[in-house]
Amino acid sequence: MVSEQLDDLVEKGLMLPLMEEFYTIQGEGYHKGTAAYFVRIGGCDVGCHWCDVKESWDAETHPPTAIEEIVSNATKYSNTIVITGGEPLTWDMGPLTAGLKAKNLKTHIETSGAYPLTGTWDWICLSPKKNKLPQDEIYKVADELKVIVYNKHDFVFAEEQAAKVDENCILYLQPEWSVREKMIPLIVDYVMQNPKWIVSLQTHKYLNIP
Repeated sequence: MVSEQLDDLVEKGLMLPLMEEFYTIQGEGYHKGTAAYFVRIGGCDVGCHWCDVKESWDAETHPPTAIEEIVSNATKYSNTIVITGGEPLTWDMGPLTAGLKAKNLKTHIETSGAYPLTGTWDWICLSPKKNKLPQDEIYKVADELKVIVYNKHDFVFAEEQAAKVDENCILYLQPEWSVREKMIPLIVDYVMQNPKWIVSLQTHKYLNIP
């Protein structure tokens, strides 16, 4: 019975499978270099083979945590809260973002867009994946498009995705970390030939911070 009650609360977004939360420097995209409090939610079936947080995939290994607790922890560190995963849109983000906004916090999300958009967001980073494409609705509200470049075909995929976002969406190409030395020269060359794109690097890994 207790398990069923927990499942119901998670289904409603009143509890979420919390993997970790930490205060650090945003390492990627438009807000790189700025302090932010990260909340990593467990659960993802997108299945990127190069994912560096595969331990986030199985939601059942991460304890259901009341959103009030998550909000309370977040208020101690920063006015910018980044919700990431896993794939946070696996769950209803409405209650969590309502709690964060009630504390006048800025809400950012990093998502593949593979599930319907829920929640109230100040910034949406859409990072689409080939094996589970974004929902149509998220393209027009994404603030930044971040395409991970693992091989040359990803440039084709990037252009396909860029054609779907709003004209004000900022476009980033980011090398997958394990092949960065191989892909960075290709990305640099591509951006110089297609300057609507911007190079994004995982600066937090160069800085050796979470």
